[in-house]
Amino acid sequence: MISVDDALSRVFTLCTPLDTETVPLADAAGRVLAEPVTAQRDQPPFAGSAMDGYGVKGPVAVGQTFTVIGEAGAGNAFAGGVADGQALRIFTGAPVPEGVDHVVIQEDVIREGDTITIRPELGAGQNIRPAGGDFRKGDVISAPRRLRPVDLGLLAAMNIAEVPVFRRPRVALIATGDELIMPGEDPRPDQIVASSVFALKAMVEAEGGEARVLPIARDSVEQLSAVLKLARGCDVIVTLGGASVGDHDLVAPVTEALGAERAFYKIAMRPGKPFMAGRLFDALMMGLPGNPVSALVCAHLFLLPALRALQGLGSYPAATQSAVLSEPVAANGPRTHYMRAVLEPGGRIRPVSSQDSALIGVLAGADALLIRPAGDGARPEGHEVRYLPL
Repeated sequence: MISVDDALSRVFTLCTPLDTETVPLADAAGRVLAEPVTAQRDQPPFAGSAMDGYGVKGPVAVGQTFTVIGEAGAGNAFAGGVADGQALRIFTGAPVPEGVDHVVIQEDVIREGDTITIRPELGAGQNIRPAGGDFRKGDVISAPRRLRPVDLGLLAAMNIAEVPVFRRPRVALIATGDELIMPGEDPRPDQIVASSVFALKAMVEAEGGEARVLPIARDSVEQLSAVLKLARGCDVIVTLGGASVGDHDLVAPVTEALGAERAFYKIAMRPGKPFMAGRLFDALMMGLPGNPVSALVCAHLFLLPALRALQGLGSYPAATQSAVLSEPVAANGPRTHYMRAVLEPGGRIRPVSSQDSALIGVLAGADALLIRPAGDGARPEGHEVRYLPL
């Protein structure tokens, strides 16, 4: 068995960033920007009023009077200029015309007809947003980066209509086993519903990939070979179950017969020891354990970081955080243990009572994986530990 860190390092050697494509800005949410993008204009493109009020030529003093000569609104600029003693009724977002260097907010004036008088409560500040105060033409958004909603707003303001992004990884998901049926089917007494594949599909799509759930591969060489061949053209092939060494565990021999190159098999971790990775059909291949918790823990540790690497975000392990134990834990064995756990107020964490790798309901009730290093001794309440958020 190899360590988790060694396994992840070997997975990353199998990951080369995918090619890029250009997509409309409206379709870029969640995509990974592949190249730096340059602003096409200043923002704001003109000095503009930050408030509703009156634009005047300063300095401004209490009791001073001005004659209102016109009006300016957002998208409706005033064509002329403003001289001494004159005022322009101006609204938020309107361009400030020549001569205006101060916007007096409307609450600070008394208006009678076309004359305004500055009140004693005159506030401080010019209330003018300078041209280019947000960004300048030529400013750059760096890459790679996952595009958040605010990034799309920034790109739009920069007048960028299309963006270069990494292609979405295409991921084939294959559940294996005679015991499986799809949700909604009528199971025999000796069958169970395939569940992990749907959790994995959601995880892949949340990470920016395109997931294809292929037909269940039954426990025969012919069936598994046929389903695996349907995955040609995908960037990642994920099998669920059949990766161990029992008589019905066919993933290793069948994939090898199809030309797979295996990078490793078995990891010193729990849950998830029977995990394999390599290449098949020019794709990254992962053989996940059949137990639901084992499969999903392996996906958090290996599949999601691999998808990020394929999208150009670098080769980094899943990010962890720290908390303190809300109760003592016993000594750990020779494998790194990812314990299902619940986060509690005050930065505390509590492992759940049952750690059976077949209990997906327990995992659904957890919001963290408490990480117990291999060989770690017993730890008391209050001891600081690392965990992986779920």
